[in-house]
This record gives sequence, C-alpha cells and structure tokens, in this order.
Amino acid sequence: MPSTVITAIASHDMRFPLEGGAGADSVHSNPQYSYAVTQLRTGAAQSGIGLAFTLGGGNDLVCQAIQALGAPLIGREIEDLMADFATVYRALLDHPQYRWLGPHKGVVHLALSSIVNACWDLWAKSRGLPLWALLLELAPEALLNTLDLRGLEDALTHAEALAILRSGQAGRAARSQIITRGYPGYDTSIGWFQYSDAVIRENIRRSIDQGFDALKLKVGAADAERDIRRAMLVREAAGASARVMLDVNQQWTLPQALEMCRRLRVMNPFWIEEPLHPDDALAHQRLSRAIAPLKLAAGEHLPNQVVFKNYLQLGAAHFLQADCVRLGGVSEFLAVSLLARKFGLPVVPHVGDMGQIHQHLVLFNHIALQHEVVFLEYIPHLRQHFAQPARVEGGVYHSPQAPGSSSDLLALR
Repeated sequence: MPSTVITAIASHDMRFPLEGGAGADSVHSNPQYSYAVTQLRTGAAQSGIGLAFTLGGGNDLVCQAIQALGAPLIGREIEDLMADFATVYRALLDHPQYRWLGPHKGVVHLALSSIVNACWDLWAKSRGLPLWALLLELAPEALLNTLDLRGLEDALTHAEALAILRSGQAGRAARSQIITRGYPGYDTSIGWFQYSDAVIRENIRRSIDQGFDALKLKVGAADAERDIRRAMLVREAAGASARVMLDVNQQWTLPQALEMCRRLRVMNPFWIEEPLHPDDALAHQRLSRAIAPLKLAAGEHLPNQVVFKNYLQLGAAHFLQADCVRLGGVSEFLAVSLLARKFGLPVVPHVGDMGQIHQHLVLFNHIALQHEVVFLEYIPHLRQHFAQPARVEGGVYHSPQAPGSSSDLLALR
C-alpha cells in the first residue's frame, strides 16, 4: 500500500443559501446551510475532506480554528496517524489554550469535527474503500485505538466496548444484507416551519409517492394552536400508518412541553424531538417519565459524549440523534454508538452532512454493533453540491461504493 502523507491543511468557508423557507424551524428563521471544510492535502490528487455543519454566521470562525488545531497533522502518514488516533484525538481535543473556549463544545469542537472527519475520509480513500467498508474491515482492537473513551468509564469501560465489538462479529453475514437492501430513510423536508399548509400537503403526497413512510414536521410556534393544527394536518394527510416525528427545536419550557405532549398524544407522534433546552438533562428525564409511552429524541445539540452519557444514565431520551458533523467527528460518533449499544438505545443520526457520511455510519452500527435498523434522516437540499450525492430511491439509502466518506464537494475539485 503506497504511503499517504499529509503535506498541508486548508480550510474552506462554504455557504449555500436556501430558498422558499427550506431549512427554517422555530428558532432558525433564515438558515444558510454551511460547511467549515477541512482539506488534508497529500501532494497528490487525493485529499481528505472533512465537514462541520453550521447555519452560516460563525462558519469563518470554525475555519480559523481548523487551521490552528490541525497544524500538528502536517507531515503525518495516514496509516501511522490512525493506528493510534485516540492519542492524536486527545491532543487535539485538549489543546492547552483552545480547550478553554469549550471545553469540548462550540467553535473549537466543530473544528475538531471537521478535522477528524477529514482524517477518516483520507484513510478510507488511501485504502480504496468506502468508509463503511473500512470500518467493517478494522479489527475490534484497531477500531478502539481510534476512540477516546475518557469520561465514559463509569458507564462504558474499555473492556466493555471491546466486548461489544467482539460480540458483533457473530451474525455479521446476515446483518450485512443491509448493504444490498439499503438503509431506510425518513423525509425531514415535508414540513419546514415557514411552509404553508398547502405546501405541506403537497410535500407529503410527493414524499409518500417516493416511498417514504416516515416524515417530520417542525413545531415550536409561539401560538400553540398553530402547532396542534399543523400536526393534525400531517397526520390526516400522511395516514394512520405513517410515522410522524415532531421537532420542537428546543423551544418549549417543561410546563409547556407537558401540556403540548398531552394535547398532541392523540395524533400518535413517533417521537417528540428536542422539546427543551439541550443542557437540561434532568428536565428531559422528568418529561420522559411524565409523557410515557410517548418517546423523546435528542442529540442534535448535545455537544459531546459525556452529555450523551448523562442522558442515557438518566433515561432522558429514547432515540439518540448523534451527528458526526456536530460532535467530535466520526470518532466521537462511534463512541456514542458504543455507549448507546451498552444501554440498548437506537442511534438515529441528525444529518448536518445531509446524510453523506451517516449513510456509512448507520451501516457500521447495524452490522458491527448490532444496532437496530430504524431509519436515517434525509434532507435533499444540498445534493447538487456533492461529487457523490447520497442515492435515495424508494425511500431507501443505497449503499455508497466510492472510496471515502462521500464528503467531496464539487467546488473543491
């Protein structure tokens, strides 16, 4: 295998305007889907591309942090780097000065996400494998060498993580059928917050015609009656058998959430997503217990694996929406996935990457970690900007075959 050495690191501030209310929710009224991109150059045509997701403002700050944090990678050979990536990751994570700006959250953690994702992309490309295949090729010990499990020891020890990976060796052949069958998706784009009722009805019809049986609506309006009416509209238009998720984007207080969940119970939501401030794990625990059997989803704004651990220990969520372009990249996503497997909860990613990287990660989660197949969020708005856009047909993600993590952007070619 030829040597692949990182010769330079570049960052790119890439922003993509949306139109017609696409992407808007109860708090983010004018989103500009954006990526702080890490490019690990190698002196050849091949480079590693890593993404961190923002909504526009501050994307430049993340790019500045990428340049500062990523400098130690220059001169490293990718196989050598990834053989003990946990040590490298820890050094990047705990920079003696930049760590103060987090720790492990905000601009510096987004920069780490982009850098880490670029390392995984370059490693997969250097081996000529799609990311999911690289992950499945790694021995359990080698995969654990890429993860930093500090802060999880009271919930997941190194030995327990290794045992989970080893136990997943059994039955792989049967679970690997998902590669050919494809991974089911759900459609987030039917019900953005600013869409009219007519647009929502038309989007539901089109989505169902395209093979989706799971849909998401944005709620969290100042006017509770608007949320109730729109939720009932979606249930009526989608039918009783469709799975309908309601996404609050953190806009309710606990008293509001208790009342709204009581009123929304009649339309049988599959989950209530991000109902409260994401730092308030105890309030999520109280809400979860009070509204059972309704279920909560959280994770889009949980900044690191320690906070995910707290949610799991408290029983504060039923679906974990870890996102590798918001957490510390692929490595922290995998740590959260191992933690979730220990607690028996499904990982249903939030897809700031538009599903490009996560289509690889959910395959690994199912095949290697024995996570149940639920579905993967699908947002089509940036398809035209990717060199290998996720292929979703009949409501199903078809497994990518090109080397890497499917992160290459046409503008960087």
